Amino acid sequence: MKNLFPVLGAISAEEFLADYWQQKPLLIRQAIPNFVAPIDGDELAGLALEKEVESRLVVGTDWQLENGPFSEQRFQTLPDSHWTLLVQGVDLWVPEVAELLQRFNFLPPWRLDDIMVSYAEDGGSVGPHFDYYDVFLLQGAGQRRWQIGQLCDSDTPLAGNSDLKILRDFEATDEWVLNTGDMLYIPPKIAHHGVAIGDCTTLSVGFRAPAVTEMLDDLATELLSRGPAPKYLTDPPLTLEMANNNIPPVYIARVKALLMETLNDDQLLAEWFAQFMTEPKYPMLVDETGEERVASIENPHSPEQVSHFKNGLLAD
Repeated sequence: MKNLFPVLGAISAEEFLADYWQQKPLLIRQAIPNFVAPIDGDELAGLALEKEVESRLVVGTDWQLENGPFSEQRFQTLPDSHWTLLVQGVDLWVPEVAELLQRFNFLPPWRLDDIMVSYAEDGGSVGPHFDYYDVFLLQGAGQRRWQIGQLCDSDTPLAGNSDLKILRDFEATDEWVLNTGDMLYIPPKIAHHGVAIGDCTTLSVGFRAPAVTEMLDDLATELLSRGPAPKYLTDPPLTLEMANNNIPPVYIARVKALLMETLNDDQLLAEWFAQFMTEPKYPMLVDETGEERVASIENPHSPEQVSHFKNGLLAD
């Protein structure tokens, strides 16, 4: 595989896929040398004012969550430190951010989710947590300290003082300070915690990892829309005892066989999965050709318009 847009440093794409992808974290110093972040805190705040854009604020050392869109007045009342602004799908709004996706051409394009961009003041973080998806954390302006911790799962205890899924116990095993152009790859279920050193921006390139329940729900909708002749459950040989006992294992076996028979259609699954994995994240941004496009906001806030509420808010 020839990597036309190297972003893995001294690691080849083949080595990364074989030894790191969904296996262990990887720190890449100067993944993009001389990197200049294509969006800054003021422009990100401008996006967060718009109702079409998905945005969040995480404020304080107890990580209190607020959902956007936000008003200019909210930015004027933020503290001097310990807060983070996060905006999803920035690649859909800023072409220069979208161009970064070309650097990840060693991974299937249908696995890509979006690029989230965060701006944080000193001490800002979203708390120690883990995700069920792969993520590349590319450092934009400033510095952020990242700690990597334990392997987690659905049984890992969570703290109860935030709407976010904050880990109750975080056990740091490694720690790095990322500078502009550095990048950290984190596989699914690995605990991590990032804290801003001064003000900084981070670009998170995320990859889709749908839950089986999500896939089954969508597949059921697809089956209903296709309208194939339905299959019905039939009884196993019944006995009088079955009328007064719990559902016997033989019934469960019948249910399982019926479901497996329904799923035993590779063409149907392939067509559905291709559609499912390429479904637009934000359907309202789909153009007349059916493609998700880099969007434009009807009345955007330009950097100049945003800058009038910068002083004391997003200033260095």
